[in-house]
Amino acid sequence: MYYGGRLFRPIEMSKTSQTSLDTIFKYEQNGDMVTATYSGGDIRFGHIIGCVDADGILDMRYQHITRDGEIMTGYCVTTPEIMPNGKMRLHEKWKWTCGHRERGRSLLEEM
Repeated sequence: MYYGGRLFRPIEMSKTSQTSLDTIFKYEQNGDMVTATYSGGDIRFGHIIGCVDADGILDMRYQHITRDGEIMTGYCVTTPEIMPNGKMRLHEKWKWTCGHRERGRSLLEEM
């Protein structure tokens, strides 16, 4: 499973998510290290760093700053799915490590 150079957009998210349909994620990969940047909607800029295992599952940490200047952090486990069109769908389970520490789920699709 290779994530490098892929763009993703959320198509479903929990109410406690700060992402929206306007948030774009750009992934890069070097060996088992995966990084991403993201922005759009209420998010001014975000960064993800993580590791991918042999099954393509990502263990990631994220941080971003909102348009209101709030800094948010959390962790996420992402399981990939290859769709019939060959593009990836990402099933995310995440938790904030700041604020109210809510948990949530998101579904992202490759653009």
